[in-house]
Amino acid sequence: MTAKKALLAGLALSTLGSVAQAAEEVNIYSYRQEFLIKPLLEAFTAETGIKANVIFSKKGLLERLEHEGANSPADVILTSDIGPLHDAVERDLVAPIDSDVIDANVPAHYRSKEDKWVGLTARSRIIYASKDRVEPGEIKTYEELADPKWKGRICTRSGKHSYNLSLIGSLIEHNGAEQAEQWLAAVKDNLARNPQGNDRAQVKAVKEGQCDLALGNTYYYGKMLTNEKEPEQVEWAKSVNLVFPNQDDRGAHMSISGAALAKHAPHPEAAIKLIEFLTSEKAQKMYAEVNFEFPVRPGIEWSGLLKEHMGEFKADEVNLGDVVKHRAEASRLVDKVGFDN
Repeated sequence: MTAKKALLAGLALSTLGSVAQAAEEVNIYSYRQEFLIKPLLEAFTAETGIKANVIFSKKGLLERLEHEGANSPADVILTSDIGPLHDAVERDLVAPIDSDVIDANVPAHYRSKEDKWVGLTARSRIIYASKDRVEPGEIKTYEELADPKWKGRICTRSGKHSYNLSLIGSLIEHNGAEQAEQWLAAVKDNLARNPQGNDRAQVKAVKEGQCDLALGNTYYYGKMLTNEKEPEQVEWAKSVNLVFPNQDDRGAHMSISGAALAKHAPHPEAAIKLIEFLTSEKAQKMYAEVNFEFPVRPGIEWSGLLKEHMGEFKADEVNLGDVVKHRAEASRLVDKVGFDN
């Protein structure tokens, strides 16, 4: 072999080595917080040898993906809610996830019908009811929040928040837009104050007697009940009963945290392996326990707190893609009835 051929062969081997090395990593854009994701990524790397690089941000990651275009280094998008997943699809920022493993691990209602996203953990949007002023069984459905008996007795965060848009979207899907608008207007009339604060602030308001009912996600109950830094939140949690609505019909509204494959993922195979890992038995138990969420994969044991304080309940199994498609309409209804004013 001539010196020139030997040099070219060496360069070729070097290039292949670099490609192989690059393939053993995955780049993640995460809306989920570091304390939730870091232990999972460490377990993923330990199991697969694939290095996980991650950027954490509360906002702006989809805009970053749009700006980067085909040159984006992102492989996987992790979100804390269904809303950003829907937005990523609408902006054409994702590619289909082709994995029989994921399809087997995650029920269809927690996956996009077009394989554009997959749920990783679930939570329910429930009613927090005062132990002192609301009798057990006195309210059983979301629809009953519109009953005039609750006038001046309900608290919630903004109707335009993603969590509430998802709930309103589910009401549109199940009952139609006209009934959803009537419901929203009636609930507005029943509010004790203008929508404000986060989900925990609503439970605080119940504890302080500002209202008797509040809407909130389930995992906040666990966060309050175990909050050693702010022990007053423990008392907020102890002041309410948890009502999982619509147990006699469709079940309680559910939403998800989730993942999507970036459209221009430079490491698509590693990305799929990561999402598969996040739906595995090991990761599902880790992921759900750390934030008091429900595993999306059936058969995974819940955290002790969830089992003790929530127990089994009937969850709405409508496909979340059929719910999230109503987000824009839900937002218009919030404005139309002046819900936040």
